[in-house]
Amino acid sequence: MNRIDRLFGILILLQSKKYVTAEKIANQYHISLRTVYRDMKALGEQGIPLSFEQNKGYFIVQGYFLPPISFNSDEANALILMERFIAGFADKSITNNYTTALNKVKAVLKTAQKEKLESLNENIKLQLPNRLTNDFGHLSVLQNAISARCVIEIDYKNNKEEISKREIEPIGLIFYAFSWHLIAWCHLRNEYRDFKVSSIILVKCTEIPFRKAAHMALNDYMKLLPVNY
Repeated sequence: MNRIDRLFGILILLQSKKYVTAEKIANQYHISLRTVYRDMKALGEQGIPLSFEQNKGYFIVQGYFLPPISFNSDEANALILMERFIAGFADKSITNNYTTALNKVKAVLKTAQKEKLESLNENIKLQLPNRLTNDFGHLSVLQNAISARCVIEIDYKNNKEEISKREIEPIGLIFYAFSWHLIAWCHLRNEYRDFKVSSIILVKCTEIPFRKAAHMALNDYMKLLPVNY
């Protein structure tokens, strides 16, 4: 990779995260820390408003906007392939959001690239068992609740077809045993519970902050799962 491409890549990386350490940049582009410092200086000299916070890393000052970028064929093809997996492993809400985002990407592609993508799109299929059909639309709302750390109310149907109302604090989503599962602190049971997303009938975000002071890490909960896939 030449230096111009690397500088552009570093700029994209900085825009994709709140903070980026020099070590992360060095590892991603297989360069030395000294080269990282030179590259950051070069970006600053080009008018990019960079700043640095001790123990956190580099960041772009809020308000800077990078104009629409271009994609090479390999990157565009990868996005098309992922569209198939999104349709198979996510739900309606995520599929719709991904399609909208992908259309924005396609809008900045050259005409020749668009034609190739349309052709490729017709020649990539994903055949999945019926058990992977996610005929619901909760994942987007659940993602927002997890990131906002707010309490949600759900109507949930258990294995006995019994429906109960729960007030929960969601800490994460896990895909295992061929299904999406929401891990949350349940105020009704006063413990962490595993809710199968396809069994959630209704979701309501209350915008009320978590009441529980601290939650276990999702990685720690994963160690308690009954299966390892």
